[in-house]
Amino acid sequence: MIYTVTVNPAIDYIIQTPKLNLGEVNRPQYTNFIAGGKGINVSKILNQLDRPNIAWGFLGGFTGEFLKTTLSDEQIHSDFTAINANTRVNVKLKSETETELNAAGPRVTAEELADFKQKFDQVQAGDIVIFSGSLLPQLTNDFYLELIDLVVAKQAQFAIDTTGQALLDTLDKQPLVIKPNHHELADLFQTTLHDDDELLTSAEKLHELGAHHVLISMAGAGAYLLAEGHVYHSAAPKGTVVNSVGAGDSMLAGYIGEFTKHHDPELAFKYGLACGSATAFTENIATLNQINQLLPQIIIDRVR
Repeated sequence: MIYTVTVNPAIDYIIQTPKLNLGEVNRPQYTNFIAGGKGINVSKILNQLDRPNIAWGFLGGFTGEFLKTTLSDEQIHSDFTAINANTRVNVKLKSETETELNAAGPRVTAEELADFKQKFDQVQAGDIVIFSGSLLPQLTNDFYLELIDLVVAKQAQFAIDTTGQALLDTLDKQPLVIKPNHHELADLFQTTLHDDDELLTSAEKLHELGAHHVLISMAGAGAYLLAEGHVYHSAAPKGTVVNSVGAGDSMLAGYIGEFTKHHDPELAFKYGLACGSATAFTENIATLNQINQLLPQIIIDRVR
């Protein structure tokens, strides 16, 4: 089983208007409510790839009920821990420029945290738990480490999509996959990457520190994969970027979803690129049809 963990999910309220006039009444042309959260995005792609998964996290209040219903309508299997506080709402304002108003998130009680941790009793050897996104305001990066220890104790694997020291702190736990982009990779080692050789040198350091597979996304320049003693590269498929939100989540989901089928990193890399790009080329998370349309464009080269 694959479990996705979204500790701090949200309803994303999308507002689209050609022009925003501050201090005046604006009448948007388009609005929508979307179930948001990086782990939830991963679950959406896994569903498209027909990979069984369960979404975990915290949900509360009328906003949490809406999110739970939305996921059910999208046939996403979830088992969120109920909390008393309301799940947050983020506002995504799309006008001449894009503006995001992301709420910090609710507070959870010690009892609610304990209930959530009990879910990890279900994890079995061979399962994969994917940790994605921001933590609740009251939690520190140690919270992810506590959960990872629960996973490792079950002889299961984990992947994590986070940045900075929070990512580095997990590497000695040997994550199956990590996915920094090229900017995040440079920030990890407080350096500037001038060319692909320097990029790969930094990526290899992450592998040496414990990550089994290292995905490095580079937006329009494609991506690299370090896995099982080889380095792979692919250019990005052609298309118009409509919305980059969720593209990285989709790439991670595509990689893990395919890797769990065949344990072939090269094929998984191809699916990861297709899923990430397909999401970038649409207004929401990509569908299977959109993913399949891009697969023929993606040519994987083994660099070494």
